[in-house]
Amino acid sequence: MQTLEEAELCFPQLLNASCRKTVRPRSVSMLIYVTLSSTSLLTVTLNMLVIISISHFKKLHSPTNFLLLSLAVSDCMVGFLISFQIMLIDGCWYLGDHMCALYIVLDYAITSASIGTMVLISVDRYVAVCYPLYYLTRVTAETAKVCVLICWIFVFFCHSLLLENNLQTPGRYNSCSGECVLVVSYIGGVFDLFLSFIGPVTVIIVLYLRVFVVAVSQARAMHARAMHARVAAVTLQGSVRETAKSELKAALVLGVVVVVFLLCTCPYFCVTLSVQDDEVSASSVTFLLFYLNSTLNPLIYALFYPWFRKSLKLILTLQILKPGSCDTNMS
Repeated sequence: MQTLEEAELCFPQLLNASCRKTVRPRSVSMLIYVTLSSTSLLTVTLNMLVIISISHFKKLHSPTNFLLLSLAVSDCMVGFLISFQIMLIDGCWYLGDHMCALYIVLDYAITSASIGTMVLISVDRYVAVCYPLYYLTRVTAETAKVCVLICWIFVFFCHSLLLENNLQTPGRYNSCSGECVLVVSYIGGVFDLFLSFIGPVTVIIVLYLRVFVVAVSQARAMHARAMHARVAAVTLQGSVRETAKSELKAALVLGVVVVVFLLCTCPYFCVTLSVQDDEVSASSVTFLLFYLNSTLNPLIYALFYPWFRKSLKLILTLQILKPGSCDTNMS
């Protein structure tokens, strides 16, 4: 029968070599478990619906939607990664040093791929709004696929180099058995900060501000032309009002995207910057708010589109199983 001291160890059979479990009230542990489990399930489910929608229906195979597909894939994988945080509720890592190293690399690379795809989406919207003629003639589905592929290769390559020491000798920084520790050099930490946060946030904010300004100016210009029109003035003004509302709504959605992204990611990076000796323990740092961005992305990027609501209805009613359903008109 285990003693009280042995019960507090991650690996009782290792005695002094084992890490100690994090002691919390049962109610707190249950709340964390329910929260993480719900977030994981919701993240995977919502993003899988986006993946199925864009992959199945041919009418949705557009450059913008392929970027949304990449975002949904990365966010869906983030949902699976949350399950590892569920295992770490008691502060113990039971899957070994190699799985710890793999988990850390996947965590860094996949979340960066999600952020990188958001940058690609901002570039796509910037070109579409500011240079519509160029967008229609030059931006294709194949271009979007190539950009997505480069993004994924780049983030995995960069984070493999950044975490090279952790990959070469898994567990080298662990102080006891049952710990999953990441150590990054100062230069590596600064590089990751610019790669995963400062750089993407700067690009997104600058491009979205430009899109907002152009959308507002176009709406005002069309309204002014309608005010001076002599033929079918009433009809034209009504059309202009609808167009202006549409442009402003698009700009508002972009603003929501930026605000939610910053609210979800800033706290995590602020905590990372405040950690001493460049050491972050995967068993002690909570990434829930950072991960929550992956739950909200499909709601922000997809649920605003009418085609998603229609595809959701077709998926839930199993009509996608009918022959020829992939050719359904989604407009």
